Amino acid sequence: MPLYEKRTYSVMVGKMADVIRVYSELGYPLFERGGFDKYLVGYFISDTGPLHQLIHIWRFADDNDRRAFWKRLAEHPDFLAFASQVRPMVQAQEVQLMSPAPWGPQP
Repeated sequence: MPLYEKRTYSVMVGKMADVIRVYSELGYPLFERGGFDKYLVGYFISDTGPLHQLIHIWRFADDNDRRAFWKRLAEHPDFLAFASQVRPMVQAQEVQLMSPAPWGPQP
């Protein structure tokens, strides 16, 4: 059964446009070049509820697959350049692991 990881980044007020620019210019192109994007379900920006949040949802075969993915990404030579630009604009990060319910549609 697949495992989904929801990552929620709380962005400093006034910095979302900068975060979007860094993800657009460095982050997502890095994910595409490295083949990391095949695990991505999608990116989302909050519009109601808690604001100033960037949310990623990732899909993995299992927890070993998930751990190997993040290890490979952290070792990618371009990742630190990307992360060093985003981290100062993030106030908090929350990671939630989710398993799909045994009924209904699956992403």
